[in-house]
Amino acid sequence: MVRAGLNAERLARAGAELADEVGFEHVTVSALARRFDVKVASLYSHVKNSHDLKVRIAMLALAEMADRAADALAGRAGKDALSALGNVYRDYAREHPGRYAASQFRLDPDAAAASAGPRHSRMTRALLRGYDLAEPDQTHAVRLLGSVFHGYVSLEMSGSFSHSAPDTDETWLRTLDALDALLRNWPERDS
Repeated sequence: MVRAGLNAERLARAGAELADEVGFEHVTVSALARRFDVKVASLYSHVKNSHDLKVRIAMLALAEMADRAADALAGRAGKDALSALGNVYRDYAREHPGRYAASQFRLDPDAAAASAGPRHSRMTRALLRGYDLAEPDQTHAVRLLGSVFHGYVSLEMSGSFSHSAPDTDETWLRTLDALDALLRNWPERDS
């Protein structure tokens, strides 16, 4: 028997909590059924399968990060905005490692378009207006920032930086300084 109140949204939230506890890769409909002490079959009226559940968790994580980013970016420009956005991703990954991993889950084109992913891109483009970049350099810069933020956070979370000095917080600040300098002095492309 399905417990009262179970729905796709509640399952996605519970799946996100489970991801933070055991890792996103370990989230399945079976694991979620055990959490609610229900039969697996009873959850299939709310989610199609484990892939569908993971897509829903990814959508939730992207939306949560977009909300945090919007709050952090409000009223900021230039390096202040750049640092605020980078810190949103880093802080979210530290607080919600499973959800952060979910935010990197590959979505099909329709799900990606319906997700908060485009909102992240728009906020990054708004941040870049303070650096006066035109297209296609703006797209290159969006991709660069995403690569650096997500790459740094992923390496830091895996412990890759924990074996040597300086402290990762110091390196993070220097990375933000370097990104700001690069964006202010974006190289001209040779024809």
